[in-house]
Amino acid sequence: MGMSKFDRPSDQRRALLRNLATSFLAKERIETTEAKAEAVARISEKMITLAKRGDLHARRQALAYLLDENVVKKLFDTIGPRYAGRNGGYTRIVKTAPRRGDAAPMVILELV
Repeated sequence: MGMSKFDRPSDQRRALLRNLATSFLAKERIETTEAKAEAVARISEKMITLAKRGDLHARRQALAYLLDENVVKKLFDTIGPRYAGRNGGYTRIVKTAPRRGDAAPMVILELV
């Protein structure tokens, strides 16, 4: 499945995904459309991998993408260490009822 463009200009698309990824790592669970969840899952997996590495360069790479320094702190202090023994697959997508209004396929994205 190719990367969806979400029918937005690239700068808005990047902002959307940064916002969603930041919110998701802050709350560890988020309800969104299936397409957005898949994109955010890919990003979040990479962020958690950075957190597992845990060095300064990794932290700065995470800070460059995520919008909230407190979320980066949480990512490196609690989320990263939690998955120390796990190689990938930190997220789970659970389908829920379609969205009222446009019947878009909705899912819950959560940390495993």
